[in-house]
Amino acid sequence: MPIRVEIISPEKVLVSRDADMAVMPGEEGDIAAMPDHAPMMLILRGGVVSIYEGDTVTDRYFVAGGFADMTPTRCTILADSATPVSEISVDDATARLEELTSALDFSATSDAEQVETLIGKMQSVRAEIDAGLATH
Repeated sequence: MPIRVEIISPEKVLVSRDADMAVMPGEEGDIAAMPDHAPMMLILRGGVVSIYEGDTVTDRYFVAGGFADMTPTRCTILADSATPVSEISVDDATARLEELTSALDFSATSDAEQVETLIGKMQSVRAEIDAGLATH
């Protein structure tokens, strides 16, 4: 019995299909959504969602954070942004990382919330670069 996996970004629905399992990057570690999984909500960090048919990964998407809602029959991922791993531009991601690094260098270090936000974005972009490099 498969589960319905959906990956939704602000722009569009990227995936809506049945699969045997989806492994996603949770804030506290990777987690697998499988049939009959206990219901839970999950905060996602930047990383790769892998969709499985049996033991084979059929699809890989980079998500830049978001939320996942798991039930025994469904896994809905509401991503801040999502891109098929095969379409990641390492050059674009590297340029974004440089911009974020500069912003962090010039930010008011007394504004802990701003610093934390920038560091979180930097971690997500680094994960995107790693995912892009792994496919090339």
